[in-house]
Amino acid sequence: MSLELRNVTKQVGGEIHIFPTDLKLADDGFNILLGTTLAGKTTLMQLMAGLHSPTEGEVWFRGKNVTGVPVQKRNVSMVYQQFINYPNFDVYENIASPLRVAGMSDPVIKQRVHAVSDLLRLSPMLHRRPSELSGGQQQRTALARALVKDADLVLLDEPLANLDFKLREELRDELPKLLSGRDCTVVYATTEPSEALLLGGHTAAVEKGRVVQFGSTGSVYRDPDNFSSAAIFSEPPINRLALQKEGERLIAPSGDKWPLPSALAGAADGRYILALRPHNVTIARRHESDVPLAGQVVVTEISGSESVIHFEVLGTTWVSQSHGVHRLAVGSIGNFFADLGQALLFEPDGKRVKGGA
Repeated sequence: MSLELRNVTKQVGGEIHIFPTDLKLADDGFNILLGTTLAGKTTLMQLMAGLHSPTEGEVWFRGKNVTGVPVQKRNVSMVYQQFINYPNFDVYENIASPLRVAGMSDPVIKQRVHAVSDLLRLSPMLHRRPSELSGGQQQRTALARALVKDADLVLLDEPLANLDFKLREELRDELPKLLSGRDCTVVYATTEPSEALLLGGHTAAVEKGRVVQFGSTGSVYRDPDNFSSAAIFSEPPINRLALQKEGERLIAPSGDKWPLPSALAGAADGRYILALRPHNVTIARRHESDVPLAGQVVVTEISGSESVIHFEVLGTTWVSQSHGVHRLAVGSIGNFFADLGQALLFEPDGKRVKGGA
């Protein structure tokens, strides 16, 4: 049995930071908390670690109620986005510190420190003090200290955010491998949907102190229960449009009538929110059934061989994400194509109409 939150809430003063939450984490693989800054991810981690006690509810770990048990009495490792190191210790001793507290022998400490130092490219600087390191090197030291310890619970709060791109990509590949052989529960917080998809495992979509969905990462991405979950798991931002369904047609605010995708045929007539991820709105037509859209270009972003274009259409701003370099001038009218076969349909209150793509 892994870590479980049972009707946990957290209130500070008169402000609710975490609304009533039931969450049972997976035993294997990464458990990812995905949400924007200030969504409540760090607070959830602090409750899991025992750094704070819930206002109401219980925290269970491996079949035991650990509510109120302080972090000092738990076998927990935690790494924050902002690195924390012992300034008077060199890198070697910073990494070795939890092993010394655990009473391990010097040969075992040496083996473990050098193994994790090699992984994080810290070996050449083991005898330097943190003040002699770059920010990225200090963060790697903090990460190494957490990974070297055989913790029951490993909490990683945006640990790669301050690292350079190349090292960040490498560690995303290496971290799951490094932790996969350990008998521990791993929780990883991120603001980046792409990072959640790369890490796999299970994902909790977090919004304004609420876990709006939890499940395998792929299923949460492909099959969101509600609009909040779909929006959290979309970068660039997901496109949305309030419209009407009548029979076999979707009626846009402009009065344009679009054919109803077969996957949405089960929806009753009425008002809905249609959502479409930006990579399903493209410059080039890919299917005969794609719906043409013409809109005024607001922003064009070129990244490598990809173009992200924000444009005004039907009284709102949509985003197109296309392969290739497309330099559309700001203020010009761009022609786009929406693949409604990939659309998601939601009730006005945000609940997903199942049967959507």
